[in-house]
Order: sequence, then structure tokens, then C-alpha cells
Amino acid sequence: MEFLRWLPPEGIKILLVLFLCFLMGLEREEHKTADEHYSFGGIRTFPLIGLIGYAVALLSGGQLLPVSLGFAVVGGFLMLSYRHKLTSSASGVTSEMSGLTTYLIGALVYREMYWIATTLSVASMFLLELKEGLENLAKRIAPAEIFTFTKFLLLTAVILPVLPNQDFGPFKINPFKTWLVVVAVSTVSYGSYVVNRLTAGQGGVVMAAILGGAYSSTVTTVVMARRAASEGRPHLFSGGILIACGMMYLRLTVLLGMFNRDLLNALGLPFAVLGIMAAGAGWLWSRLPDKNTQEVQREYQPKNPLEVRAASLFALLYLGMLIATNLAVVYLGTVGVYSLAAVLGAADVDPFIMGMTHSAGRTTSLAVAASAIAIAAASNNVVKGVYAYSLSDRQTGVQSVSLLLGLAALGLVPLLWLAA
Repeated sequence: MEFLRWLPPEGIKILLVLFLCFLMGLEREEHKTADEHYSFGGIRTFPLIGLIGYAVALLSGGQLLPVSLGFAVVGGFLMLSYRHKLTSSASGVTSEMSGLTTYLIGALVYREMYWIATTLSVASMFLLELKEGLENLAKRIAPAEIFTFTKFLLLTAVILPVLPNQDFGPFKINPFKTWLVVVAVSTVSYGSYVVNRLTAGQGGVVMAAILGGAYSSTVTTVVMARRAASEGRPHLFSGGILIACGMMYLRLTVLLGMFNRDLLNALGLPFAVLGIMAAGAGWLWSRLPDKNTQEVQREYQPKNPLEVRAASLFALLYLGMLIATNLAVVYLGTVGVYSLAAVLGAADVDPFIMGMTHSAGRTTSLAVAASAIAIAAASNNVVKGVYAYSLSDRQTGVQSVSLLLGLAALGLVPLLWLAA
């Protein structure tokens, strides 16, 4: 520390440039040693490039044009290096790009952008050192998955920011908030989808139930019920269906927390308890012995939840739920909202519940909105019980409908204190 005090400020900057660029040169020197082909630069070249970037910025007083010209000159030398590399049967432009980054680090240090310069250096080191891992990752990821992530960026980073964030019409429709709901629901489903893809073939039916329930408990119930018809494992599949339906309550808790903290305070604890209880009971039930003891492999793979058409359909359903809820409040009162919750919960519970997060405290009282959400979730469980009974073998169907009716009844318990 005493030594640093004796140095002028510019000397400290030079030491920082040397240190950061030395690390990059050291990494490239190791790469050059391991590689039999020609490779640009090493432990001396990269610090020199960083010093050039610093010196050019210093002499120009930080003006952008001279620094840019220096960048172009260094880039010209690096282009010659790359041309020589091509003639020597080598390939790859990573070292040359690292050289350009090193030049910028020197210029950034002169401008006292220390954090940015250090971050660039560290990020470059990671990218250079993780070459093999990143290349293997690219081989493991299918082109379709990259396209799926591109759709996610389209929904979130392209469409969402350009939508107007204001209310329109008598029903106070906000395009930004409407699409934000679509993004939130899609993000939760996409997270489950990604984990499902990464863990494909692992965890069996229980893992499929957990991830499928976070994606869509209704779809998971239908898939498992159909498969149960030919597997002869009633406890396993009925327990898996209960796990998926318990995950629905945890999923709803997350969505409520995103959009309405008052509803989260009213329903967060009971929904979290219901979700954990159902998942735990489902796991215990799935462990009960069946006549058929053959191990069942996980097969369920959810579809891509980020289709633009599906997102647009969800947005239309959400708007329809908002309008229907407002009309029910005006013309039918509380009983109408509860009836609407029971009917719409039997179809697709997410659009209705997201609509209630918007109307709660505005056109609908908090207690009525919370009660309607609990009714919709219970109604959805009853319908999933009917699906399981109809699509699976008799024993699995009876067990599933009994478990889901019990879960639906427990899901109505919060009404006792919400109505108080």
C-alpha cells in the first residue's frame, strides 16, 4: 500500500492495464503452448496492446476519434495475423478478437471505467477458458431449442416494451399489463419446460408430475391418465396426478406474488400449504405397492409453451375474463363472480385468475377476488378428477378422483376466513 501511495495516479492505471492484459496474455500463452498450429499473441503481446490502447487514449485526451483510429490500426495488424493463420491450416479468430478487447481495456482504464475494464477482462477469460464446455453445450442444444428461446425473447424483449402502458375503454384494458401477464405465465411454464428438457429421462413419473404440474397440471393429468390405462400402476399414477395438481397451487402462488401482493397476503400461505401437502401426499401415495412392480420410465415431454399463437390466444382469453368479470360484478354481483369462477375454472384456470389479479381492489373487492380464485382452483381440480376417471383404468381413476375431490374440498377451506 505504501508503494501505491508513492506512485502517481497514471502509474496506478498503467499497473492495472498491465495486470488485466497480462492475465489475458497468460491464458493465450497456455493455449498457444497446447496448440500445434499458429496462434496469435501471448504473455507479452497482449499487455503491449493494452498499453497501446491506454497511451492512445492518454495522448488524445480521451477523444473518441484518435482512439477509434488506433483501434482500426490494431485491427489491421490482427487481420494480417488472421490471414497468416488461414494460410497455415489453422482456424479461429478468438485470439484476434481478444487482442481488440485488450486494446479497449487500456482505453477504458484511462477513462477511469475500472469496473467495465475489469468485467471485460474477466468475461473474456471465462469465454476463453470455457471453450470446450461451451462448444459441447452448443452440440447438446438442438436448433429447435435455440428457436424456442428466440421466441421467448420476442415475447419479452421485443413485443412487451413497445406496448402502451395506459388504460383504454370502459373496462380499463392496459395492453402493457395484459402482455406482461402473458409473459409471466409463459416464463413460469418455460422454466418448467427447460428443466424438463435438461432432466429428460431422469426422475421417473414423480419428476414428470412435478415439472408437468408447474407447466400445466391439466395437461399433465390427461397425459398421465391415458398412460395409466396401460401400465397397471394405479398408486404411482394417481399419486403423480395429485403431485401435479399440488404444483398448480405453488404455481398460482408465484403468479399472485408477481401481480397482486394483497391477494398473495390473502392466499399465499393457504395455497403454499395446499401445494406442499398435495405434493407430499401424492409422493407418499405413489410409493404404495401395486400389483405390477415393473419400473415405469418417464415419457412426458411438454410442448414448447412459447408459441406466439398460443400467447396471443392466452391474451385474448385474459381480456375476455376481464370483461366477463366486470360484467358479472355489475349485473350479477358477488354470486355471479363466484359462479363465473366455478365455470371458468373448469376450463383454463390461469386466464381467469390473472384477470382477478387485475380487478381485485378495483372493480372487485379483495375478499371476493380471493374467494373466486380459490373456487376456480377447486373447480379445476374437480374437472381434472373427471378427466383422470374417464381416461385411465378404473382403479387409477377411482383413486385419482377421490384424491382430487379431497384436494378440491381442502382448497375451499380458505373461504371460511375470507368471507368473515
